[in-house]
Amino acid sequence: MAKAKQKKTSDPTRLNPFDGKKPGVVIAVIETPGGSRNKFKYDEKLGFYSLSGVLPEGMVFPHAFGFVPGTRAADGDPEDILILMDEPTFTGCVVPTRLIGVMEAEQTEEGKTERNDRLIAVAAHSRDYSEVKGLGDLNSNMLKEIEQFFITYNKEKGKKFKVLRMRGPGQALKMVKKSLL
Repeated sequence: MAKAKQKKTSDPTRLNPFDGKKPGVVIAVIETPGGSRNKFKYDEKLGFYSLSGVLPEGMVFPHAFGFVPGTRAADGDPEDILILMDEPTFTGCVVPTRLIGVMEAEQTEEGKTERNDRLIAVAAHSRDYSEVKGLGDLNSNMLKEIEQFFITYNKEKGKKFKVLRMRGPGQALKMVKKSLL
């Protein structure tokens, strides 16, 4: 019997994080669509997305969540990014985005604290968020709810999440550039 040829899967973590045609556009890869209770994560060893958890009944991701390819954050994973979009998309979708800010945060698990910032962006092709240029353009309740989501999400996993401060798009872009592989 002939051996089956193993196909190589594409690795989204190796994509260029910047869209060379459009200055200021950062590429995001969606792991978890907005409105989902399921938390998906790209597994670099497997080369596939896997289910990494399920949120409790009544709790969902408020917006699309994923990573910026070609980056490595302080926690060892690619930079996390929350993307405001007009409609939910799917796991693995590549979305050109405009950074509008960053939630600087610390995460504590089993007595060990590390930085775990969250970039915040809008889909570059968005109609509903087309005029949003910075976090100050968002409703203050939306920002509080995003903060509360990450606090509660981490609490469910036995972790403590502390928001240190919110910063603008310039700081978010510096963070991406600093974390390039």
